[in-house]
Amino acid sequence: MTLRFGYGTNGFANHRLTDALAVIADLGYEGVALTLDTDHLDPFGPDLARRTDDVASTLDRLGLSTVIETGARYLLDPWHKHAPTLLHDEPGKRLEFLRRAVRVGADLGAEAVSFWSGVTPAGVVDPWSRLVRGCAEIVEFAAAAGVTLGFEPEPGMLVDDIAAWRRLHADLGAPPGFGITLDIGHCRCLEPVSVPECVTAVADHLVNVQIDDMRRGVHEHLEFGTGEIDFPPVLRALTEAGYRGLVAVELPRHSHAAPTVAAHSIEFLRKAERDGEAS
Repeated sequence: MTLRFGYGTNGFANHRLTDALAVIADLGYEGVALTLDTDHLDPFGPDLARRTDDVASTLDRLGLSTVIETGARYLLDPWHKHAPTLLHDEPGKRLEFLRRAVRVGADLGAEAVSFWSGVTPAGVVDPWSRLVRGCAEIVEFAAAAGVTLGFEPEPGMLVDDIAAWRRLHADLGAPPGFGITLDIGHCRCLEPVSVPECVTAVADHLVNVQIDDMRRGVHEHLEFGTGEIDFPPVLRALTEAGYRGLVAVELPRHSHAAPTVAAHSIEFLRKAERDGEAS
């Protein structure tokens, strides 16, 4: 089985979305991780349904599958990165964003809609109960829309690792549409076992994969070959796990050189996949 590589639009922040999609397709990627953001299908802009239809037509014409990412930095608050989250006193804007992301995901036929917990705000004493309450609302909404959710453990956030994801999954009642988004770099950054072991551990719940290089203890998304991850065993683990979703490159700080970085990335991943198959 050949893995399906994608690229994240947050690494094409200086491109128009249609141009970014065309470059990604021209480079041979099979899908895109679409971060809903101010210039990339703004979910709070006018005529969302029409713009979503236009994106759907573009994706279909280019032969690209998609997942929806919700990690836009200043979409909801121009002063505060990622705020508000489900952990804030007033999470309403985050909840509305996630509902809109689910609707966009349904309209685009997205394989998953990915989201995370956020960092616990100062003074908040009940972050976990707030998270469970907010997630439960989105799980119900997504189930009604027939959309799969992928929850991402993120270093520095309340849910930062696989163990915390398992706790959240259990506290939500193990809903079938609530899977995990696994960032390969995050595994190297902070998980107690090897990256291939992380893949194997969550194989039954894996609905979305982000991929990048990283170093132990440092949450910095790096180009392939500049961190510490040995990729052939990781890609082999994904194949052996039977994972059929997108494996999307996650390099949000590399928009200044997006076409070049994206070209190098797919060349690296294809070689790593071949090396994994041969070993």
